[in-house]
Amino acid sequence: MTPDDLQRIAQYMMPSFPPRRADLGFLFGTRHGVPEFCAAAHALWVDGMFERLLVSGGCTAGIERAEADIIAEGLLALGMPASSLILETQATNTGQNVVLGRARVAEEIDIASVRSVVVIGKACSTRRYLMTLQRHWPGLCMSVHPVNYFGVPDARWHEHDAFRARVLGEFGKIPAYLAQDFLAEIEGCAPYPQLGG
Repeated sequence: MTPDDLQRIAQYMMPSFPPRRADLGFLFGTRHGVPEFCAAAHALWVDGMFERLLVSGGCTAGIERAEADIIAEGLLALGMPASSLILETQATNTGQNVVLGRARVAEEIDIASVRSVVVIGKACSTRRYLMTLQRHWPGLCMSVHPVNYFGVPDARWHEHDAFRARVLGEFGKIPAYLAQDFLAEIEGCAPYPQLGG
């Protein structure tokens, strides 16, 4: 894989949508890097980037507690009030995060009032989060606060074994997910890159 290929992959998989004040924060559940995710979401909330935060994530990989409950515990410990959180505890994949999460938001607030969202999620999965939102919750103005818990800068993702594996794994999933209508491309963003050209 050439340096050009690596650059094209990084630009596609980790696009820059700097966080902006939004109607809703959306933290995609995880069992990795939970303290980093909690710190990022708390800092955005303190900065006034959103008033309500959707945390979506069910029980995965044999964990008995829902990811959303574990993350919420960390957020509460940092000082976020329970009233700022909307928890969705059933989702086990990104599509469900969006579909079930949107339904939970609609139970708490007027869904029509949510026109913008700031996504908090793994740096290596940034593109897939945005494409899933584009497919299942179209019309949102999206921004992102990617969380990198690998210990190396995003620009050096290809030098870190676990980071590289995650980015390349995500990159490989996109065509099949598009073909299965799980995702939709993001308007104004470059299409899936062809490598080696």
